[in-house]
Amino acid sequence: MVGEPNRRQVLGGIGVTGTLSLAGCLDALDAGNGNGNGDDDGDADAMVGVLQPESGDLGDLGTPIADAAELPAIQLADEGVDFEIDIRREDTETTPDVGVSRAEALLDAGYPAVTGAAASDVTITCAEDVWYDNEVVAISPASTSPDITDMPGDYLLRTAPSDEWQGDAMAEIAVEQEGAESVATMYLNNDYGQGLNDVFVEGCEERGAEILEEVPFEPEQASYDSELESTVGEEPDLLMVVGYPESGQVIFRDFYSDFDDGTTILVPDGLIDPSLPGQVDNPMENVMGTAPGAGGDGADHFNELYENEYDTSPGVFNAQAYDATAVLILATLAAGELDGAAIAEQVREVANPDGEEVTPENLGEGLEMAANGDEIQYRGASGPVEFDDNGDQEAVTYDVGRYHEDGYDVEDTVEYEA
Repeated sequence: MVGEPNRRQVLGGIGVTGTLSLAGCLDALDAGNGNGNGDDDGDADAMVGVLQPESGDLGDLGTPIADAAELPAIQLADEGVDFEIDIRREDTETTPDVGVSRAEALLDAGYPAVTGAAASDVTITCAEDVWYDNEVVAISPASTSPDITDMPGDYLLRTAPSDEWQGDAMAEIAVEQEGAESVATMYLNNDYGQGLNDVFVEGCEERGAEILEEVPFEPEQASYDSELESTVGEEPDLLMVVGYPESGQVIFRDFYSDFDDGTTILVPDGLIDPSLPGQVDNPMENVMGTAPGAGGDGADHFNELYENEYDTSPGVFNAQAYDATAVLILATLAAGELDGAAIAEQVREVANPDGEEVTPENLGEGLEMAANGDEIQYRGASGPVEFDDNGDQEAVTYDVGRYHEDGYDVEDTVEYEA
């Protein structure tokens, strides 16, 4: 677990699989040697697998995250950069078993680095079953469970922040900002839901609020009336819900159908989806949310790239996904070989201070510098992207927003530093 953060308030391929190569075509199966360490005789200068949930409970959020993870390679191809970057997408279906199977597929195809996964339980299982033993470097853009902090940080890192911070931020919003004296929680019964719930509950109790109920739930159920009766039925001042969009649709439909008494609901990143009000057929104006922000040096350029490529604005964890892939490409070129152990040694070298700054705007030049052995530091779309010894971020910004009939708007910002 990370230590107590310093805080300040500031206003404000089975399934989906694909391969993208730059400067020519690449048969991914020929490029690797089957042990996750690539093949020096292959054509690619960098190979990055994108392992994200493009279906299942997290599918609505996972596909845009995967799109953002693929974007650096698309950008570099459009710019005509003289490096061969091989990207292959795999769908975890938001389940650990499928995630491991797809992680093994990337390993067998020779990918020494992975942007993934998203769901914390999938990321933890893939690390324990595949990545550590085979020295595959994974950077998760969306797994936030505090448990990941205690895992070895050389082959599992994340551009997403730990929920050790988000849970505390949510507790402060609930008790100090919203004035809640009593709180109930509903949380997805997995590593993400349990971890965030525990930190939030602890933070609320430390601030003097009473916890009335803590109710776990299983994903993608036909109804959540029982869980809502056990929580909202206790008449808390505030209900905190941790989940993913597919389950969230059912939870909110049930709430507005039978339980809507004006209770303030607070949700984290996994339930930040601007399409939810339309899917639920309710403006959801009683629902607040928190999610990692994207205010890095390269945010504006990333937003423009994403909107031009996908004809929509980026969402939650999209900037973190772009940054994860960009760091892995830079680290591979700095290593000079498609080898997981060599890439692991370079991740912090290309991301952390000091050195010439590389941002999404000059990423192509950054590849040249990395390949030449120049000292660089990547300043990303999501933030500085500085990894500590555990593979966690040194600092993070959270956006605080609210739902309305047309989607979701950010209203304030909370910043944390380790």
